[in-house]
Amino acid sequence: MPAHHHGHPHGHHHQGHHNHGDGLADLLDLDAEVLREYHAGIVGWVREHAAGREPATIVDLGAGTGAGTLELLAQFPEASAVAVDSDAGMLDRLAANAARRGLAGRVRTVIADLDAGWPGGIGAAGLVWAANSMHHMTDPGRVLRDIHAALPAGGLLAVIELGSFPRFLPADAGVGRPGLEERCHEAMARRRAGDMPHMGADWAAALTGAGFEVRAERRFAADLPAPAPEATARYAVASLRRAREGLADALAAEDIAALDALLDEHGPHSILRRTDLTVRAERLGWIAARPA
Repeated sequence: MPAHHHGHPHGHHHQGHHNHGDGLADLLDLDAEVLREYHAGIVGWVREHAAGREPATIVDLGAGTGAGTLELLAQFPEASAVAVDSDAGMLDRLAANAARRGLAGRVRTVIADLDAGWPGGIGAAGLVWAANSMHHMTDPGRVLRDIHAALPAGGLLAVIELGSFPRFLPADAGVGRPGLEERCHEAMARRRAGDMPHMGADWAAALTGAGFEVRAERRFAADLPAPAPEATARYAVASLRRAREGLADALAAEDIAALDALLDEHGPHSILRRTDLTVRAERLGWIAARPA
């Protein structure tokens, strides 16, 4: 359920974005580790709405390294999962993560780009999970109609989208550039407006337009105070490093220099030395059903 990065840093890889390499996979695994309870709460919300109709098969669209897939299997112990992603490397990492948790026999992976059409071989699904993936689609309305056609009457679709990318630093942690992280987010928002026109879409209206009945909507806020979990510093470094790469032409030279100082793992201002890191993030969720 994690993240996007690069020209639109902070977040998750999913459909339509290929060859991001191990750096993004590492970031997704760190997101899953640091925000495990947060992700579990989102899946728990979906599980509550599926009560009385436990799915035999769950399809995870844009599965990345498997944070959503594996949490869904943990909370739906009788289900199997089909993890779909356009990046073979991500699915290899997902399979390894599933094996480490003893879940390899319950997961099947499918390499597919949903922009090219609904892939064959997925089979029937009682629940479709699309976390931080729908806004990457060229035509999300068509993908939603494909999902609608793939679900049985009463089948559920959970759409989880980013409300905000993670923030880690206090306002004065800019190495002489107060407000540095906020300016990075503002630059990312400007970049996303051109790169990802569907981010922030009215998903309730899109779901209704595709024939779904929207059952629930909810905002999920993560706010992990200092001292945050041990992996938070590595998560912050990975996130801000991808921001640095994607925003090199969008920030003032002084802000780039400040980012470099924070990302210098051996320097005096390294994020890895900080004890005041927090994690603030937001996800938005919709649960919809194919009407009976």
